[in-house]
Amino acid sequence: MTTALGAGTLARQGSANAVTVGEMRRALAAEFRTVGIESPELDSRILVGHALGLNLAALAAADARVVDREQADAIAALAQRRLSREPVARILGIKEFWSLQLRIDAATLVPRPETETVVEAALAAIDAAGKRSQPLRIADLGTGSGALILALLAELPNATGVGTDKSFPALRVARDNARRLGIARAAFLACDMAAALSGAFDLIVSNPPYIASGDIAALAPEVRDFDPRTAIDGGPDGLDHYRAIAAVAPALLAPGGILVVELGAGQAAAVAALFSATGLAPSPPRTDLTGVPRALLVRKVPEVA
Repeated sequence: MTTALGAGTLARQGSANAVTVGEMRRALAAEFRTVGIESPELDSRILVGHALGLNLAALAAADARVVDREQADAIAALAQRRLSREPVARILGIKEFWSLQLRIDAATLVPRPETETVVEAALAAIDAAGKRSQPLRIADLGTGSGALILALLAELPNATGVGTDKSFPALRVARDNARRLGIARAAFLACDMAAALSGAFDLIVSNPPYIASGDIAALAPEVRDFDPRTAIDGGPDGLDHYRAIAAVAPALLAPGGILVVELGAGQAAAVAALFSATGLAPSPPRTDLTGVPRALLVRKVPEVA
């Protein structure tokens, strides 16, 4: 079978072989498939298009174009990184989240589609209360690339927000994303989760580390080998960071304020119990597109006079 690097070698032989963009793309997809990559055709199209400076539509139109040596070298280098199971988003340095193009690097998680469930749950609660245009105060605990806070501020025109992270490199990425997106209502603060915050916030969101320490070795290599360990390790049972958030959330939330956290699979009941024990009121979890309970919303019920 022609390997990804073999396809590059074939292309470098020049016009005598007349290796085309389409042939190169199909060779890469076949090699990706043999190592168990989940979306080999899509990954091949994205990487070949990136190497050639073509979007997916232009790539299809260039299917019969012959690949020259320099282009083949570029494609082969990207292919080798993917064969090492580096995620495509990390290779490109960009990931789309909530229609926002976010820069990522080794200090940040790759924002995932299921995390958009947190944004959906938060906006649904805000809309139900008729508060979308109000001057809300938002906190994002463990912000990473800034995905959650920037998505929310993009939807809430009069809100202001703060994202926290104990990683200075991650905060640099988040600040850069805010600057590139023109979202000036976001501030970023170095601390562990909520350690440097004081209330009152109308909305708090978080995608905390929630993988049990003993389960990390069995994760897909794209996560295990490339995501920052501190961004995925939730302690022995995966709940350490939920406990930390639950301990401070009642003091940080304004009366009637809401907190939305991302959940790992099977964690909904345990996390809801942690927040209930602090006096917060959980709602039924919101499921992601695969039907997994993914976002838990809890509310600080206003005291009755």
